Amino acid sequence: MQKFLRLLNLRLDVAVTDIAGLTGLKIIKAVCNGITAPQELAKLVHRNCKKTPDEIALALNCNHRADLLFGLKQEYEMYLTIRQKIEECDIYIKQFIDQYLNLFPEKKKLEAPKKRYKKKNKNAPKNMDMNQIAYQYFDGVDLMSIEGVSDRTVIALMSELGPEGFKKFPTHKHFTSWLRLAPNNKISGGKKLSRRVGRGSNKLKTALRRAANVLGNLKDSHLGQFFRRIAFRKGRVAAITATARKLAVIIWKMVVEKVPYRPPNPYEFRDQKRSRLLKEMKNRINKLNISPMELGLDISNLH
Repeated sequence: MQKFLRLLNLRLDVAVTDIAGLTGLKIIKAVCNGITAPQELAKLVHRNCKKTPDEIALALNCNHRADLLFGLKQEYEMYLTIRQKIEECDIYIKQFIDQYLNLFPEKKKLEAPKKRYKKKNKNAPKNMDMNQIAYQYFDGVDLMSIEGVSDRTVIALMSELGPEGFKKFPTHKHFTSWLRLAPNNKISGGKKLSRRVGRGSNKLKTALRRAANVLGNLKDSHLGQFFRRIAFRKGRVAAITATARKLAVIIWKMVVEKVPYRPPNPYEFRDQKRSRLLKEMKNRINKLNISPMELGLDISNLH
């Protein structure tokens, strides 16, 4: 779709962040239905869009080539078909998990801690609460309490290993070695020749590396700080592998040894950090006996 939009001189990728988002798909649908006027397309922009309708209209001057419009329509219909198949797959996954959990009534009684601040990807399954499902599936292990672990990571763990697959590895070292995340030490004559991580990959390793990459962008996080220390010395690629291995060790210990994840520096989400800072500011103002007038605040506007 993006290729045909560019050939049509519709720079939707410049106007919005994601052409498959809410605004992008509305505009593509309108173009496929014959609406190509820039001002009309700009009216479809969601209110949360960073750019103004006038700025977006400047990027949407269509050249009206009939062959390219036909190609865009074909790609849009294919996209909708693929999305429908993905939704059908999500429904089947939900049914499969429900069948498994129905065999263990004691697991279905478990209630996972709520996580209001956990960011959810728009491509995550719409009909499943993976926080609750993973908590029941792994018998009371709260995997979603680990920062960076998302719905996709949990689904990869469930599909690749299942509830009993972790127990096949005697130690976490066996587990990380199987994932090809542990250094492959080559020693000859007592001399260490190489410590490179072995080649090879699987879906679970890919999911853990993706989660590790997300951790590299988190601030004030214990695992994020670990990522940045490795990245400073050895680069981002090595940091992704090292953090993915650390995640694998944490997950194995949580599932097999039932060791809860308790980072030394708990990660604070934005709302939690704001509440803490507000409380500290109120305590300091009360301690110093500062009035709103001294702070230059207009009391009449504080409602």
